[in-house]
Amino acid sequence: MAATYEPIATQTLGGAAATVTFSSIPGTYTDLVVAMAMGTSNQNGVKIMINNDTATNYSNTRLYGNGISVSSSRRSNTATVYLDDGIAFSTGAGSNNSILQFMNYSNTTTNKTWLQRGNNADNGTVAVTGLYRSTSAITRLDFAAVGATTFVVGSTFTLYGIKAA
Repeated sequence: MAATYEPIATQTLGGAAATVTFSSIPGTYTDLVVAMAMGTSNQNGVKIMINNDTATNYSNTRLYGNGISVSSSRRSNTATVYLDDGIAFSTGAGSNNSILQFMNYSNTTTNKTWLQRGNNADNGTVAVTGLYRSTSAITRLDFAAVGATTFVVGSTFTLYGIKAA
């Protein structure tokens, strides 16, 4: 990553896990970036939760393409947001790559927004923009496999802070 990216934490799974959590995220950066190379035990996908919030404070818009067709969708007032929404996940560790950027995550006067891009060589590419309707600083991020799914051994999640210029 660029010199302005400072690694905060990395988790590489030595065993299957249903959830990966980054907690006690410091508020000393301008933005957060999460880079993931993961696989799941089936194709159900992954959901994101911010600050352990299960209220209907999330909305997102996605654009998806697979080389043959394109589509888009919008979800409003949901209790969670799906990572790489619309892409069937693959089982190999690192076969699903995704980068999320949370802008102005520690500001306590505005709602939080993010951009996400996901790639899966077998199933397509997705771009997502999201809104978390809360002015609380982001201090915790949970990535949970949907349903009876787990992240496979070797899946890697890295949290970066972007330094102020």
